[in-house]
Amino acid sequence: MDYNELIKALSDKGLKVTPQRVAVLEALYEIKNHPSAEEIRQKLHSRYPSIAIGTIYNILDTFCEQGIIKKVKTDSDFVRYDVDMERHHHIYCENCNHIENYHDPELDELLKNYFEKKRIPNFHIHDFNLQIIGRYVEHQNKLNQNK
Repeated sequence: MDYNELIKALSDKGLKVTPQRVAVLEALYEIKNHPSAEEIRQKLHSRYPSIAIGTIYNILDTFCEQGIIKKVKTDSDFVRYDVDMERHHHIYCENCNHIENYHDPELDELLKNYFEKKRIPNFHIHDFNLQIIGRYVEHQNKLNQNK
């Protein structure tokens, strides 16, 4: 996403365009891999050495509230951020804490159909996503070798 697209993404949501907001959004797109607030701070440190982690969290919360990004929690409640707003699920490696997007329209349709037929009492579903937890093959192979 280029600079003008970043500015447009903010202004389309009615947000004031500030250098810090643009920088945080740019970092989210550059890092891509579901960064944490601390990883974003590290990425921005050379250009914005005085930006506080609290400022970054506030910006990220605003972006979440406005539907620009989503929060993704790991199994250990570690919060990361996702700029991919299309329907998708997450693959989470419990060995290295890596989170990867998993797009599967067939799975989406299966879940949609399931919840249309099988209602949850006193609960209205407006969205769903899965976090698929496991280990990458190379991590599993190392574990098996150490046994």
